[in-house]
Amino acid sequence: MRTEVESPKPPLLEVRGLRKTFVSRGIFTTARRVVAAEAVSFRLDRGQALALVGESGSGKSTVARILVRLEHPDGGAILLDGVDVLASEPRKASTGYRARVQMVFQDPFGSLNPVHTVAHHLVRPLLRHHRVPAEGARVRAIELLRTVELEPAEEFIDRRPDELSGGQRQRVAIARALAVNPDLLIADEPTSMLDVSIRMGLLNLLARLKRENRLAILLITHDLASARYLSDRILVLFRGRVVEDGPAETVVENPAHPYTRALLASIADASLAGAEEASPVKKSVRETAGGCPFALRCPRVFDTCLVTDPAPREFEGRLVRCHLYPEGAPQPGR
Repeated sequence: MRTEVESPKPPLLEVRGLRKTFVSRGIFTTARRVVAAEAVSFRLDRGQALALVGESGSGKSTVARILVRLEHPDGGAILLDGVDVLASEPRKASTGYRARVQMVFQDPFGSLNPVHTVAHHLVRPLLRHHRVPAEGARVRAIELLRTVELEPAEEFIDRRPDELSGGQRQRVAIARALAVNPDLLIADEPTSMLDVSIRMGLLNLLARLKRENRLAILLITHDLASARYLSDRILVLFRGRVVEDGPAETVVENPAHPYTRALLASIADASLAGAEEASPVKKSVRETAGGCPFALRCPRVFDTCLVTDPAPREFEGRLVRCHLYPEGAPQPGR
């Protein structure tokens, strides 16, 4: 008697070869192509957190905006539970997709309408997505405030955003995202505009939601320390390319790519970085023709780096896009 083997369940989110290029034009300047995403691939499942890390202009926020359908990619695929959403919803995302994939923006001061109360911000998505009947919306809104640890919730529910601190506003923004019971929360630099003293509390809140609600989290950040604390895996982006992809502890404790080491050298705990990259790496706006985009900033550049863009290679449990390591590894998103 032959038994059929069930096919493995697809991940919650799978991104394959995402590409996006912007063209900037000026009155007195020639058009310039800016690569925001080049063959970006990764997987993310329920109850996991993945961090996209890179400096300003690396493309991480563009990837986030593509995932919430605020930008349209030039190519690639976005699969949610195995369904290619770009193929099934080519023009704009459905209400169902927007409910499953929610975003918390960087600026807690600009993401909430100052005219309306906290109750309005939370009740509106509850009713728009038919999560509760109208008579139960306020009660559910108060429960959401308790979920994000704004207590006493009854005192916060009728306040306006200008009566809240930055950290409190960001918690309201998270509560609003949770109102529609999302599977994936994209957090775009959620702590960068907050005081250092309250950042850890927000990261602890996200970690609890990941653990207790099996919420998948895509963290967009320039801070490898925050990425290490919250995330299971880290993808390091430089000019739209994934230059390192591996377990969070491995990437931070033993960074392989020179750019990752430079990022680590820029955070407060510089002891995590190798002594070789302990000083800041000088920036360059130029790019090598056909070579590695990081070559002109790299402290370990070879002649081949100036002419050949390296493919991703496997190294000690992670993928690294660098000529320092031998070839022969599979592409990301395998």
